Amino acid sequence: MNHIHSSSGSRQGWWSALTAVFRKEFGFVFHDAGVMLFFFALPLFYPVVYTLIYNPETVKEIHIAVVDQCRTARSRELTRMVDATDAIQVYAQVPTVDEARRLQNNHEIYGILHIPADYDRKIGRSEQANVIFYSDMGLLLRYRAFVSALSDVQLALGSEIRTESMDRLGMVASSVSTPTVNQEANMIGDPTQGFASFIIPGIVILILQQSMLLGVTMLAAGGSERRRRNGFYDPLAVPAPPTATIIGKALCYVAIYIPLVLYVVHLVPEMFSLPHIGNIWHEVIFLLPMLIATAFMGIALSVFVTERESSMLVIVFTSVFLLFLSGLTWPRYAMSGFWTLAGDCVPAIRGMEGFIRMNSNGATLADESHTFAMLWVLAAVYFVLAWILVRYRDKSRRLAAGTLPGLSD
Repeated sequence: MNHIHSSSGSRQGWWSALTAVFRKEFGFVFHDAGVMLFFFALPLFYPVVYTLIYNPETVKEIHIAVVDQCRTARSRELTRMVDATDAIQVYAQVPTVDEARRLQNNHEIYGILHIPADYDRKIGRSEQANVIFYSDMGLLLRYRAFVSALSDVQLALGSEIRTESMDRLGMVASSVSTPTVNQEANMIGDPTQGFASFIIPGIVILILQQSMLLGVTMLAAGGSERRRRNGFYDPLAVPAPPTATIIGKALCYVAIYIPLVLYVVHLVPEMFSLPHIGNIWHEVIFLLPMLIATAFMGIALSVFVTERESSMLVIVFTSVFLLFLSGLTWPRYAMSGFWTLAGDCVPAIRGMEGFIRMNSNGATLADESHTFAMLWVLAAVYFVLAWILVRYRDKSRRLAAGTLPGLSD
């Protein structure tokens, strides 16, 4: 009976320690302006700022100059068709390419359409006619708009030329006026082909992770600074076993971030009409293990952070690196095995992949069950890593302070 009573008391003491850590950590968060800036201001304002920067999502009416050295009805028709597209506006018609380049150097235009003198003659002879387009590559969005618009014009013009050729031969035009293969583009997940619709759903997940890591490491650095001021003793620390400390802190961070997840996955897309066809509750459940894994990851990293400023240097520096690993700028399947594995170890990157499929393509939680399970695996791995590092840190602190061994699991 004494053994059972002792075990029950031990369990009660562990839960009491966890509750104390949870409450104390909430107090630390809401009494630290720097941590509140990272925990709340970043997730609340960064998605809005980024989306405003990327709006309007597509570029239209991009100025170009036309150098028409053919000067026939057919070349003028080509110019009218190009000008009629949404993406391109004929800003000027100039006699030479050098004059067009001068306009481009002055940033009055961003493309040059050069129609050679033999354009109409070659088409009349049923030969291949070449039209040259020079594009300013300073912005890939403009280049993509140029390519898309010119491809549409090329297909439409090719169909017209075939019809005219058949008419001259006395054949029935209807048999060739219809393209052999109909082309219809349906952009899954990003129907407007907008840049914000493409990048924001992934960026917001990375913002959630990085803001939490910044706040967690800054909180830990604040504790280290208090210890240095008080001779290896933190008067505000809660004496608790490592597992109670880790789980109590992680629960605090996750509880704070769940409302922020609802904000970034539902309200931000609603405000800016971004794709959001997934089930919001499936998305929140899916992102829960990512938040837990991020919290444990932050606690593990905080062992190495002893100054508040260091957290900003380390976490902010890695943000660009993680952006490349995420696959938003370069597809992950084209990366080497090493970098793919490195990305798999980051909670936000796995969370980003699954969330985008759910948010933009309508995948369900069952469809993303493998990624969901891998996020729980990451949470378990980072919990074990945090436990090992926190135990080692606490032991080192007790030895440095010259105290006896304290609480243990």
